Amino acid sequence: MQAPINSKLGKTIGTFPAASVSFAIGLAVLVAIALLFGGGFGDLGEVRHLSWYYLLGGILGAAYVTTVLLTVRTLGAGGVTAATIAGQLTMSVVLDRLGVLGLAKHGFTAQRVAGIALLAAGVLLIVRD
Repeated sequence: MQAPINSKLGKTIGTFPAASVSFAIGLAVLVAIALLFGGGFGDLGEVRHLSWYYLLGGILGAAYVTTVLLTVRTLGAGGVTAATIAGQLTMSVVLDRLGVLGLAKHGFTAQRVAGIALLAAGVLLIVRD
């Protein structure tokens, strides 16, 4: 539901303002949840001990939401969702293989490569008219 909702918002107010509104509302909800149920922000200072690349999640999320705002118009909700899942799982297999970002290494196996190929085929079947 998020993709078509954000797409309509983007058509109404513009792509980047819509992405900003989406993130602002999400931020407000998450701050409220953190304050009410998560113990607040007492450990926030610990972020200074992290490497810079562990802070890229917000940038990646903004890029994703903005991309979805644009691509759902042509691919549809199913196409965007299929491409997202295939892309995330493919990147996860690569990250597992490299053992980066604190992940244990997992090799490329025939099963994993077949899984990626099947994901790609699935995306093609979903987005094809």
